[in-house]
Amino acid sequence: MTRVVFLLVPQLHLLDLAGPAQVFSTAADFGHGYEIHHVAEQEDVPAAQGVTLRAGTRWPRLAPDDLIVVPGWRTGTPRRNGALARETLDRLVAHHEAGGTVASVCAGADALGRAGLLDGRRCTTHHHVQDDLARRFPKAHVVRDVLFVTDGRIITSAGIASGIDLALHLIAVRDGASAAAKVAREMVVYARRNGDDRQQSAMLRHRAHLSDAVHHAQDLIDAGYTSALPLADLARAVGLSERTLTRHFTGATGLTPLRYQQELRLEHAEHLIARGSTVESAARAVGFQDARMLRRLRGRPQDGQGEG
Repeated sequence: MTRVVFLLVPQLHLLDLAGPAQVFSTAADFGHGYEIHHVAEQEDVPAAQGVTLRAGTRWPRLAPDDLIVVPGWRTGTPRRNGALARETLDRLVAHHEAGGTVASVCAGADALGRAGLLDGRRCTTHHHVQDDLARRFPKAHVVRDVLFVTDGRIITSAGIASGIDLALHLIAVRDGASAAAKVAREMVVYARRNGDDRQQSAMLRHRAHLSDAVHHAQDLIDAGYTSALPLADLARAVGLSERTLTRHFTGATGLTPLRYQQELRLEHAEHLIARGSTVESAARAVGFQDARMLRRLRGRPQDGQGEG
């Protein structure tokens, strides 16, 4: 069971919270192990949209697989609206140092910066407060005008609706692209948008098309990416010839089915390596016979343009 803890700050934006919370809640409804908690420094938390939320003040016990998310708040006076006690900021640091992941939505990146978690890291935030974030935390590298950025176990997003993209990315990395696609479809999320990170999910990069046959093929690859998937078997399963499937798949995604499978393997391997696995063990875990192919793929530019 993965605990997802939302840290609520006064004047938070409702969609910064509700978007990613809905993603993880829907994933839990589908049987994935997510348990959602809401904590704050006070029980009653006023939102920027005029309602007051009720949160707990006691933190659950967290493990390295758990996630803390800091939703953003109404900007203009970030020091006042985003005020958090040093003890709370230290909890973010302690969770990260213990191997956990810390994420922010919109101005929530300011809290991560005050905790010291952005020093030397790539990060992003809403375009209206990018300059302020860069000025307040000069040791951070602010990536402008992107949806989300992953740097190790620190993940920041642009805010508002992009918190949904961030959460879908995390679902794809932890539970597989097929699970994230299922959640997105349930939430009627039409545009599965890119972030700006090599580990962004292949589902987010290559699902924005309207070919049912290719979506079916992707679902099959997503579910069995660690195993050998002969093109003949894949084509038979979707009711197309090998040549027609390859043509449609490449036209819809920019990749051949094999290259798509390799991207899935690569992103899951990168996730394992980031959490301490060796290249060799990560390669075996995602289905490579040895680490040579994984090393080759890690050294190849990930431009999403398919095979040259």
